[in-house]
Parts: sequence; structure tokens; C-alpha cells
Amino acid sequence: MDSLQRRQVILAAGTAGLYAGSMLALDQLWYEDFPRSPLHSFDDSKQWLQMDKLGHVTTSYQIGKAGYAAMKWAGAKDQTARWLGGGFGFIYLGGIELLDGSSEEWGFSWTDFASNALGSALFISQEALWKEQRIQLKYSFQKSPYVQYRPELLGSSPSETWLKDYNGQTYWASIKVASFLVEDTFWPKFLCLAIGHGADGMIGASSNPLFDNNNMPYPTFDRQRQWYLSFDLDLSVFASRRRIIKAVLNTFGFIKIPSPTLMYQNKKFTFYPIYF
Repeated sequence: MDSLQRRQVILAAGTAGLYAGSMLALDQLWYEDFPRSPLHSFDDSKQWLQMDKLGHVTTSYQIGKAGYAAMKWAGAKDQTARWLGGGFGFIYLGGIELLDGSSEEWGFSWTDFASNALGSALFISQEALWKEQRIQLKYSFQKSPYVQYRPELLGSSPSETWLKDYNGQTYWASIKVASFLVEDTFWPKFLCLAIGHGADGMIGASSNPLFDNNNMPYPTFDRQRQWYLSFDLDLSVFASRRRIIKAVLNTFGFIKIPSPTLMYQNKKFTFYPIYF
């Protein structure tokens, strides 16, 4: 068995093991405490000011990006790596949707399904059109002050809040400006323009509850969208031939780099010298 064949075996075994293991872990840890039900759907399109949908788009995109790189590492042709590897996010998250659909607590969400497809489509279409990712989807997080009011919903530990606290999440489209300009442009290749979306004031999915479990009133919060204009860095420009450095840059490449940022919320602009 040559080195290429070994890579293909490692990729196939690793992908199958990771998929099966993670689905089993989710089934046991996330869904075990809730009653099972026949496969059904539900409409959650109006929840969390659609922040959860942006999370699905971004996650599907990033898994597709990793899947493409893995398949190229294993020697796959461009078209195969683009369609199969780039579709890993849609395939993987589709399995989670089926688990949701068989739990009484949740249900199969068609808007989640569409968001997963959009994330994969964004990756695949850019590879087909430009052979590069000129628009990358990224994520950043800051713990919001709303967690204290409903930690059971927004996360009771740091490892939960980054996933559950939609108030603290921001999703970005990081645009490689230089790739859209002439080859000898003045714009640095490593400098990206980032457009972000966040939300604020949410202590409930569709609306904020008025009282807690002890019948004590919650403070009143306005549920608002936030829009951001910022800069980002394309870390791939700094990649070297050293595998460790490449691995680190690829692993954390989905994170938006803290930069000066202009935020628009409630018809007002706010400037942050550094915003994450």
C-alpha cells in the first residue's frame, strides 16, 4: 500500500468513525432525556431572529471547507473533492436534523435543512467559479449579559454559552477584496472586509417571557438585530510549509480576527476600536 492509498484509507475510516461516533454521542447525550417520536417537522423559522439559521449556514460551509481539504489530501480530483467534500456539511447536519425530527422536544426543520444546503452551496459554487473561497463565512462570540436570566436556555457553562447564547454570537462574511480587483491592486491580499450580523435582547426563542419560574418579572429587553462592518485577516496568506503551522491556521480559520468595527443597531452607529 503506497502513501496515497494509506491516506484514502485513513480518510474513509476516520470520516466513518467520526460520523458514527458523533451521532451516537449526540443521540445519547443530547436526546436521551427526551421522549422519542415518529419523524415529524416543525417551523422554527421565526426563532432567535434567525441567528440559529446563520449558524447552520456557517457550520455547513466550514465543514465543507474541511471536507474538501481532506479529500484533496487523500488525492481526490477537484470535481470529486468539490462536490463530495464540499457537501460534507450538508450530509453531516442532515443526520442531526433526522435526530431532531425523531424527538418530541424538537422536530425536523425545513429552514435548517435549507440553511445547511446554502452553506454547502456557497463553498461548492466558489470552488467551481473561482477555484478559491473569496467569501468566507466566519464566527465570533462574546458572552452576553442575558445568560444570567435564563442559563438553562442560554447556557450554564462556558462550553454551552458559545453554542446556545445567540445574543453573543456574530456571523461574518469575510470578503477577500484583493481577489475581486486587478492583480497589482494596492489592497493587501491578507486584508479582508467583513460584514457581520448579530442580535441582542433575546431570552426566549420567539419572544421574551415576562416572568420566571418563581413568578418574578424579568427585565424588559428589546429584541434587535445588529449589523457590523469590520476588517478580517486571511490567515491562509501566512501559511508556511510547516504542517503544524498549517494545521493551526486551518483549525482556527473559522474565527473572525478582532478588528476595528462599526456597528449599526436601532438606527444608531457605534464604533469599537477592537471588536470580537
